[in-house]
Amino acid sequence: MNRFVRSLVASVALFATSLPAHAELDVPSLKKAIATSLASDYPKLDALYKELHAHPELAFQELKTAARLAAEMRALGFEVTENVGKTGLVAIYRNGDGPTIMVRTELDALPMEEKTGLDYASRDKANWNGREVFVAHSCGHDIHMASWVGTAKTLLGLKEQWRGTLMFIAQPAEEIVAGARAMIVQGLFTRFPKPDAAFALHAGPFSHGTVFYRTGVGTSAADSLEVTFHGRGGHGSAPHTTIDPVAIAARFIVDVQSVISREKDPTEFGVVTIGAIHGGTAGNIIPDSVQLSGTIRSFKPEVRAKLHAGIERTAKAAAAMSGAPAPDIRIAEGTKPVMNDPDVVAATAEALKSAFGDKFRVSPPGTASEDFSEYAGAGVPSMMFNIGVYDQERIDAARNGGSPIPSNHSPLFAPVPKPTIETGVTAMTLAVLSAFDKARRK
Repeated sequence: MNRFVRSLVASVALFATSLPAHAELDVPSLKKAIATSLASDYPKLDALYKELHAHPELAFQELKTAARLAAEMRALGFEVTENVGKTGLVAIYRNGDGPTIMVRTELDALPMEEKTGLDYASRDKANWNGREVFVAHSCGHDIHMASWVGTAKTLLGLKEQWRGTLMFIAQPAEEIVAGARAMIVQGLFTRFPKPDAAFALHAGPFSHGTVFYRTGVGTSAADSLEVTFHGRGGHGSAPHTTIDPVAIAARFIVDVQSVISREKDPTEFGVVTIGAIHGGTAGNIIPDSVQLSGTIRSFKPEVRAKLHAGIERTAKAAAAMSGAPAPDIRIAEGTKPVMNDPDVVAATAEALKSAFGDKFRVSPPGTASEDFSEYAGAGVPSMMFNIGVYDQERIDAARNGGSPIPSNHSPLFAPVPKPTIETGVTAMTLAVLSAFDKARRK
C-alpha cells in the first residue's frame, strides 16, 4: 500500500469503520476525504495529464498511452490485461463479495493540429489513412484518463466504504466509434466479470465544477457516409466535353440539406454534415471522380432511416441530372445513442446532488455521439455524465460578446486542468460508491 492510499485510509477510518450496514452514503464526509486525497496526489495527476496531452495517439495506435495507463494501474495493485480490443486494457481490483462496477476512459486523440499555444501542446504527428497528420487531444480524453487514474486511486483509499469488484477499462478508438465494439468482441464481458453498472464522463465547454446529466437518451446515433461521384474527365476550358463530378458533388452537398429542412420533422433532431471532399489535381483539369465523406446524426430510429433514404435518393438524383453514372454510396452504421439507465441515474444523482448542489444539473441530449452506448447494448446498465472545463469568467465574457468558447474538436480547446480533473475524480468516485451502496441496500 503506497503513501497515498495509507493517508486516505487514515482520513476516513473514523467514519468508515462505524458505518451501519444499511446506512446511506455520508456524502459530505466522503467529499472531504476525496478532497484530502486530491490535495496530496494532484501533482502526479497533473503530470500524467500533461504527458498524455503532449503525446496523443490515434485510434488503434494508442500503444504508448495504453502502456502508460497499464503501469499506473499495476502500481495501484490492479490486475491488468492489455490488448483487449487491439490496444485496450482491462484493470480489475477485487475487494470482497459484491457487484462489479465498471469505469471507462478513452485512449485515442484526433487527427488535427492543436493551436492552443500551451507549453505542453502536442506537436506529434502520425499516419492517418495514408497521410501524415498532426495529432491532438482536442476532445478531452486526456482529462478523462487523468480522472480515471485519480478515481482508481481514491477508491482504493476508500475501500472500507465498498465491497465488490472495480473494473476499470481503457478503451481505444472512441473517435471512430469502433473501440467499444472491438473490446466486446474480444471478450470484455466473457473473459472478465460482466458489470452490474458502468460509468463514463465527458469533458465539455462549460464552467469547471459543474456536472451535467440526464436520464434516457444522452447522445446521438452516428453513421458514416462515403459517396463517390463518377464523371468524365477533361480540360477545364472545355467542360462540354466532360461530365464534371465536382459540380455534381457540389449540387449534392447543397441539395442533401433539403432532406433535413423539408423531409424531416423540424421538431426532431437530425444532421447530415459533409466534412471532407477529395477530387482533382489542378485548376485546369476536370477530374473523373470526386469522393465525399460525411457524418449522419440522429436520436430516433425513424429519423435515422429517413436520413439514410434521403441521402441515397439525393445522391442518385444529382448524378442523374448530369447524365453521370450512378454514384457509389456507402452508409455505415456507427453507434446507437447512449441510453442512461433510470435506476443507475437515480442512485447516482442523489449522491452528486448532495455533493455539487446547484452545479449538478439536468441537460438536454448531446448531439455528438459516443460508443459508450455499446456497453448498454450488451446489457450493462450505464450512465454517462459531463463535466465542465473552463473558468466561469471566460464563460461569462463569451456570453457578453467576448471571444467564443472553443468547443470539443476545436484546435483551441484547452481545459483548465486542476479544477476539471478534481471535479472528474470527485464525481466519478461518488458515482461508483453510489452504485456499490445501491447494491448493498437492496
